[in-house]
Amino acid sequence: MTDQIHFDDGASYERYMGVWSQRVGVEFLRWLAPVPGRRWLDVGCGNGAFTELLVSQCAPSALHGIDPSVAQLDFARARPALRDADLREGDAMALPYPHNSVDAAVMPLVIFFVPDPAAGVAEMARVVAPGGLVAAYAWDMYGGGLPYHVLQREMRALGVVVPSPPSPEASRREIMHDLWRGAALVEVETRELTVERRFASFDEYWDILAGWATFGRMLDAMAPETIARLQDRLRECLPADADGSITYAARANAVKGRVSPRDAFTS
Repeated sequence: MTDQIHFDDGASYERYMGVWSQRVGVEFLRWLAPVPGRRWLDVGCGNGAFTELLVSQCAPSALHGIDPSVAQLDFARARPALRDADLREGDAMALPYPHNSVDAAVMPLVIFFVPDPAAGVAEMARVVAPGGLVAAYAWDMYGGGLPYHVLQREMRALGVVVPSPPSPEASRREIMHDLWRGAALVEVETRELTVERRFASFDEYWDILAGWATFGRMLDAMAPETIARLQDRLRECLPADADGSITYAARANAVKGRVSPRDAFTS
């Protein structure tokens, strides 16, 4: 969905973002309070980190996922919990599903990657049955909620160009609210979700960063002295506990709404 940021390695994504996605995903699903036995669609399912939670937390009667990355989908399909899920390659702005075909559609950590967020929300509303749920969560890009906000801030301070998603403004709570209301969804609510992650050491933190292909390519383009300065700055900004571990918090904005019982989409 962007030429700058690519998620084309399910294993590295699992360490870099998948763990974060599941931690905030648990809080997100607790807020949604899902009813068992519903048909779910995960828009931008990636390597299946959140999709796996739908199986364990929601007991779906059917589970669908869509993502533009074949490599990510291959990783997702290898998860035992997703062996019965229908995972397809596709575009969030043109979902390959019939009208009113699922009971809930979710977009985890994806809406800021959609070039036209309003089109993505409208597509979710189209495929969800009347009375069904449309929801999403996204890192608070403007409020410093991204798990790697400190990294990006320090890189910019060193003059390094940091890639960004095409629609970062869609991570704002007020924008999310407007997008959901603009899609004629009802009972729209937003909230903030905060989670923490512990890294055993700075070296583990750095290895996880370097293992992500996009950041690895950026490191390849940086001078050794710049990399050393970046590491020094990060150590100062992310102080270790007595055992050498680093605990870091991240914050996401979430939104949910329902398709009006009166609004049945027809072909």
